[in-house]
Amino acid sequence: MQSEYMYQLLTKMKDGNQQAFHTIYDATHQDVYRTVSFLVDHRQDREDVMNEIYMQMWTSLANYDTNRPFHFWLHGLVIRQVQRFRVKSWRRFRIFERIRAFSREESHWDQPTVLMDGTDPMISQAIRKLTDKQRTVVILRFFHDYTLEETATLLDIPLGTVKSRYHAGLQALRKNLRNLPPERMEKINDY
Repeated sequence: MQSEYMYQLLTKMKDGNQQAFHTIYDATHQDVYRTVSFLVDHRQDREDVMNEIYMQMWTSLANYDTNRPFHFWLHGLVIRQVQRFRVKSWRRFRIFERIRAFSREESHWDQPTVLMDGTDPMISQAIRKLTDKQRTVVILRFFHDYTLEETATLLDIPLGTVKSRYHAGLQALRKNLRNLPPERMEKINDY
């Protein structure tokens, strides 16, 4: 949907129009869920983050800059909510996270809803092995086609930091995907 149309829906939503919210949700939830799925490991945590994203959308309507595309603003909300979730999790469950890391439970990365649009399972697993910071930059670049400058703006970090995480992530992906057929490696090597 066009950013102008989305802005009109946001204005209606601000005035309390629930149908406008449902229209925005229907138009964006699959893209948002896919991004969250790559950044948050567990299904229940994903649902919590998704709820927080749309609640944050509701409460921060006044902050939407109409000079920027709607999806850029939305992805900024996604990244901030994922970061908040990580900080909360780290503070509350640091000990439990260490225990879980040793007993690493099965992830839900191979579910069709997460891997929509033909994402290769080997690539998904390789992305999963990246650090959280590398994974965030790679997801924004590969799946959402943001430039490195736009990614720096979304994450509110210096461009050099984004470049460093991006190149380290690509290097790790290349290392993890050595057994991938040459035609699949071409896309990764192009970046």
